[in-house]
Amino acid sequence: MPHQEKGRDVFIIDGSRTPFLKAKGKPGPFHAADLAVYASRALLSRQTFEPSELDEVILGCVMPGPDEANIARVVALRLGCKKHVPAWTVQRNCASGMQAIDCAAHNIASGRSELVLAGGVESMSHAPILYNEQMVNWLSDLFAARSLGARLKMFSKLRPKHLKPVIGLIRGLTDPVVGLSMGQTAEILAHRFNISREEMDQYAMRSHHRLASAHDDGHLDEIEVIYDTTGHYYDHDDGVRRNSDMDGLAKLRPVFDKPFGMVTAGNSAQITDGAAALILASEKAVEKYNLPVMGRIIDSEWAGLDPSQMGLGPAHAMAPILKRHKFTPDDIDYWEVNEAFATQVLACRAAWMDSEYCREELHTDTTIGEIDISRLNVDGGGISLGHPVGASGARIVLHLLKVLARNNATRGMASLCIGGGQGGAMLIEREST
Repeated sequence: MPHQEKGRDVFIIDGSRTPFLKAKGKPGPFHAADLAVYASRALLSRQTFEPSELDEVILGCVMPGPDEANIARVVALRLGCKKHVPAWTVQRNCASGMQAIDCAAHNIASGRSELVLAGGVESMSHAPILYNEQMVNWLSDLFAARSLGARLKMFSKLRPKHLKPVIGLIRGLTDPVVGLSMGQTAEILAHRFNISREEMDQYAMRSHHRLASAHDDGHLDEIEVIYDTTGHYYDHDDGVRRNSDMDGLAKLRPVFDKPFGMVTAGNSAQITDGAAALILASEKAVEKYNLPVMGRIIDSEWAGLDPSQMGLGPAHAMAPILKRHKFTPDDIDYWEVNEAFATQVLACRAAWMDSEYCREELHTDTTIGEIDISRLNVDGGGISLGHPVGASGARIVLHLLKVLARNNATRGMASLCIGGGQGGAMLIEREST
C-alpha cells in the first residue's frame, strides 16, 4: 500500500555515500563499519541538528565482520548519536539498504519516529572465510582433550580435508534452495528471453561509459572523499573502465556456464566495498529543524518469485506500484534498476513487453510497456559502479533523487533483484522548488 495511505508524509532530506571500491583479491582498506561511519559522518556534519537528536539509526548489511554485530549500533555510537538513540540492522540480501529506508519510512509514517538515519553498507572484500564442519568438529575434540597424550592423538587425526575453507562470499552468492549461483540464474534469463551475448556486452559497455561521463561532468557529488590509515584518499568509484569496448568484452570467457554460457565478469556487477546513508524526516522534523527536502517517498513494494528467476524481481516489484497509481512506464521520469547482471536488467525490460509473461506471471491483462533505456541508469550502475550488496539499495534511491533534481524531473522508480527470488521497488517524487 502507498505510504501516504498509511499515515504521514515521509521526506528524504539529504544523503551521502563513499566511493565504491572494487575488491582486488584481498581485504580492502576499510571494514564495513568504517565505510558506514565515513558516509554518515559527512552527512550529519552539515545538518542543523545534532546526531543525538535522531530517533533511530537503521542500516542494511549482509555480511558484517565479527566485530560488527548489529553494525548499525556500532556505527551509531561511533557517530556520536549517544547511548539513548536505538539502532538496528536489517538484511534482505541485495536490497538491504532499501529495506532500511523502507523500515525508516514506515516508522515515520506511523508516528513512531520523526528523524532517522538509514542506509546500507558492505565490505565484500572482507567477507569471511570459514572452517568447514569437519575442522570445527576436530577443533572441538582438540579443546575437549585434557591430557598431552590425548591432544597429540588428535593432531594425528588432522587431515588435509580439514583445511579446505568455506569461502563465505561464494556460498553467499549461491541459492541453497535451488542450488544455483546468481550468475547461473542470469544465464537462465538470457535463454528465456533470447538475450544475446552481444546485447549483454553492449549494455555493460554503456554502463561504464555512462559512469565515466558522470564522474567527468560532476554528477556524483553525493560521493564523500575518504582516507585510509596510510593517508591515501579515495574520491571516485574505481571499478569504472573508461575504455571499455565490445572487442575487449567479447574476449572474456563465461564464468557461470562454461564453456557455452554468456554471462561474464565483464557484463556482471563487480565485487565491491561501499556505503550509502540518507536522512529521512517527518514534516514535523522538517519544520522544527528547518531542513531542506530532496524528495518524498510515495510508495514501496516487495515481491517474491522463483529463486531460479531471481533477476526478474524488479519487474514483479515495480508492476504493482504502477498499477496502484494508474501509471504507465511513460509516467516515470527516471529509473534506477540495480545492475546485478546486464542480462538481468534486459530481461526485466523484456518481461514487461512480453504479453505471455505479463499475463501468466504479473497477472495483467496487457503488457506493461517499455522502459526507455535513455532514462534508465543514466549514470551507470552495478556493472560499472559495483554492487556492495548491503549498500546498493540505498545508493540507487539517493542517486535517483540527484538525477531528478539535475533534470528538473519529478518522479522516479528505484528497484533491485534480490537473491533468493525477491524484488524490491520504491517510488520517489522530488519536491518542486
